[in-house]
Amino acid sequence: MRDERGISSLALVLLILVLGSLMLTGLNQRQRTHTQRITSESRALRNLAAAHSALEWGRMQGWQTQPTVQCREHNRQPWRACLRIFADRTLLLTASSGSETLWRSGEIRESNVTFSPHGWSDFCPFKEPGQCQMP
Repeated sequence: MRDERGISSLALVLLILVLGSLMLTGLNQRQRTHTQRITSESRALRNLAAAHSALEWGRMQGWQTQPTVQCREHNRQPWRACLRIFADRTLLLTASSGSETLWRSGEIRESNVTFSPHGWSDFCPFKEPGQCQMP
């Protein structure tokens, strides 16, 4: 009888070890997935912040009313901003940094480029996507 108790105790210990190992493997996989999600989200937030910086930098540039399409690149950052002036004297500033692009509308007032006080847009405000693409 003593041999049976020893074997059943050993079997119970092995069962606990196997179950613990399975639980730890599952937790490790879940933690790895969570870490990948956080890394991806952090990267997206950094890219969006850089695009906002590029848009604000582009807004502060001294744009002229001619030519109708103008582009500028920052000399130290991977930012690019383009201004497109339409025939009805409205305009669109497109700024990008990396894979993110943002837009800001405006108009020509008294021969000056004036941007909308309502802020930026993260989607193209026109039906034709070609009007919102970077030249």
